[in-house]
Amino acid sequence: MNSQDVLNMCIAFSVKMNKLRKYLRETQHEYNNSDQIQRSGTSIGANYSEACDAESKADFVHKMGIAQKECNETIYWLKVLYGSELITKEYYEELLRDVEKIYGILTASIRTAKSKL
Repeated sequence: MNSQDVLNMCIAFSVKMNKLRKYLRETQHEYNNSDQIQRSGTSIGANYSEACDAESKADFVHKMGIAQKECNETIYWLKVLYGSELITKEYYEELLRDVEKIYGILTASIRTAKSKL
C-alpha cells in the first residue's frame, strides 16, 4: 500500500467522522462527544498528510506519532459513544475496524522509519 492509498483511507475516514458528527447532532442531539470524535477522527489524516511532507525522518516519526495518538483518541470516543448507546453495534464495529486498520499502518510505518534512523 502506498502513501496515496493510506491518505485516501484517512480522507474516507474523515468523511465518515464528519457524517457521524452530523448524525449525532441531528438525531441524538449530542454535541460534546460528536465534536470530540470529529476533531480526533479528522486529525488522523491531517497529521498523516503532514508526515508525508516531513522535513526529516525524525519529523516524519513525530508527525506519524501524533496521527497514531489521534487514532487512540478516536477509538476512545467510539467506545464512549457505543457504551452510551448513541451508535449501533454495527456502526461502532465498522468505524472501529477502519480506525484500527489505519492505526496498524501508522504503527508499521513508524517502526520502519525508526529502524532507519
